[in-house]
Amino acid sequence: MTDPDVGAIMGFSGFGKKARTFDLEAIFEQTRRTAIERSRKVLEEERSVERPYEPTSCAGRSGSPSRKGHTGDSTRSPGDSESGCDDTDNESEKSGPTLPSQMCRLDVEGESPVGPPLPLGYGKQQCETDEEDDEEEEDDEDENPLKRIPDSHEITLTHGKKTVSALGLDPSGARLVSGGYDYEVKLWDFAGMDASLQAFRSLQPCECHQIKSLQYSSTGDVILCVAGSAQAKVLDRDGFQVMECVKGDQYIVDQAKTKGHTAMLNSGVWHPKIKEEFVTCSNDGMWTLSARSGERGLEFGQLLPDAGLRWKHRQLDAKALIDGRSTQFSRTVRTWDMNTEKKHKSIFKPRSVQGKRVIPTTCVYSRDGKLIAAACQDGSIQIWDRNLNVHTKFHNRQAHVPGSDTSCLSFSYDGNTLASRGGDDTIKSWDMRNFRNPLNVASGLPNIFPMTDCCFSPDDKLLVTGTSVKRGQENGKLVFFHRETFQKLYEIEVTDASVIRCLWHPKLNQIMVGTGNGLAKVYYHPVKSQRGAKLCVVKTKRKAKQSQTVTQEYVITPHALPMFREPRQKSTRKQLEKDRLDPVKSHKPEPPVSGPGRGGRVGTHGGTLSSFIVKNIALDKTDDSNPREAILRHAKEAEQNPYWVAPAYVKTQPHAVFATPEAEEEVEDDEPEWKKRKL
Repeated sequence: MTDPDVGAIMGFSGFGKKARTFDLEAIFEQTRRTAIERSRKVLEEERSVERPYEPTSCAGRSGSPSRKGHTGDSTRSPGDSESGCDDTDNESEKSGPTLPSQMCRLDVEGESPVGPPLPLGYGKQQCETDEEDDEEEEDDEDENPLKRIPDSHEITLTHGKKTVSALGLDPSGARLVSGGYDYEVKLWDFAGMDASLQAFRSLQPCECHQIKSLQYSSTGDVILCVAGSAQAKVLDRDGFQVMECVKGDQYIVDQAKTKGHTAMLNSGVWHPKIKEEFVTCSNDGMWTLSARSGERGLEFGQLLPDAGLRWKHRQLDAKALIDGRSTQFSRTVRTWDMNTEKKHKSIFKPRSVQGKRVIPTTCVYSRDGKLIAAACQDGSIQIWDRNLNVHTKFHNRQAHVPGSDTSCLSFSYDGNTLASRGGDDTIKSWDMRNFRNPLNVASGLPNIFPMTDCCFSPDDKLLVTGTSVKRGQENGKLVFFHRETFQKLYEIEVTDASVIRCLWHPKLNQIMVGTGNGLAKVYYHPVKSQRGAKLCVVKTKRKAKQSQTVTQEYVITPHALPMFREPRQKSTRKQLEKDRLDPVKSHKPEPPVSGPGRGGRVGTHGGTLSSFIVKNIALDKTDDSNPREAILRHAKEAEQNPYWVAPAYVKTQPHAVFATPEAEEEVEDDEPEWKKRKL
């Protein structure tokens, strides 16, 4: 069978021919040469249009112009003044317009340009100028960190009417959690919010305890909630409880032998590397002594119900009673593991100069998670190795004024500097390599809240904190200090209340602020910031559906008898689906008729004859009580004088034959005898 026969059978031609091959290298080489030729032609045309004449600088022909008809550049050698002009090209000097950046680069490298030339203004000099401008802008931003502060735009999230004492932002920056003195925790989703800026969930995880600290874990899947109770809680991203720390036995003297905290918590943070571990600090073991008057003066008896110990009554001076002193046993910092929630992982005991236990007001992990730092009420800052809980690794007894609550400790991103926000209206920075004396101190920063924040900027060049004021008198400020010099560079007046919490997210480049009047503000820049608040401000407010509004209040009486209970309201969605199936409720009401008539109905102002007749028919109110009689009233007349149907079938209409009772009796008698017996 020949090839044409195969082609005819298979349905296509060219069967059996060898496939055509292409030499890609030859094609590329030909394309490159064509591009080079076109580039040269375009360049020659541009030069001939812009610079057709060029004066020569020869001694014998000075001032006489010479026409350039070739593409090469005429240059003058160093000996032209003596030996005359030389028309040979010289690579050291060139005349004419600047070559495009691509051409210049290829000439230097000894290659030929590929592709069409770039437009004028995009040559090598222009590219270098743009690069220099970009470098200058970057240098300016590096030298001036104020340009990185995102303060051009802001949004306000209304948490409530009381102080916002806790803020937390997940690592991706998609969700924000806020807590306050109103015991509520609210969850905000930037991607799901619109311009109304409403939280998607509000809950009270710790009942009637003020929220003190909220923080997302390093993976962002759980939230650590620290309140005024003795038990910290772990919530998932939607606010549901995942874990609750166990409460210790408050009647045991040695707090190391208890399984958890026994008094109010002050602070808590997650481990930066281990997602299951977190640390909390508490006022564990605050025991008081009862006073009684007697002949010996003021005697105090201990209230420890320990059968194995009997403590004698001790005499204490009146000054101790006036100062409110009491016997204190233990204040602890504990680490926890989510996998073993029935017992703490390790315990750290801060001590004063005299060896007594002191109250830790705040605690934090270092950036690498190897150190745990705690600030105490005696003004000290104590730092332990995470794996060695006996002795402190760094200790400063006089970091802040004794008796003041140090509200925050924050490590820099490089881990070399520690910032502390004191209750003595100061903020200090400490070098971890020399922890004896502070690097810098800034004073005159009022602080009346035990959780006022301080944090470092993402580039580690600025230190940020808030100031406390009396509500309505002054404006709370967000103050920015230079990390190295502690020079006050910038401040933002936030609101007419104290600025307590502040977060500067490194990925979003946005600053979150919690205030004393129940607001949470987010500062951002439309260009320098990413996502976050920018996602929700561009969305329009959603219109509320009328079906979702509550028409009447529902009173719940749980102890009423079943016959007196009101039926509970179902969800709006299910009620709408049920009403849609009801033909009466789902019937569309008829629109009012204002004209002569429409849709088989008569208008209110109809002036036609048909509308008049229809109105009169409608006014006929004769009522037939018995419809059967009304129908049979005309039966006799219709039978005698048929008018409509019967005359047309007079000739072909069959006569009806009906069975009579006598015929039925005859049929029964004709039945056989055996059927009758069977019946």
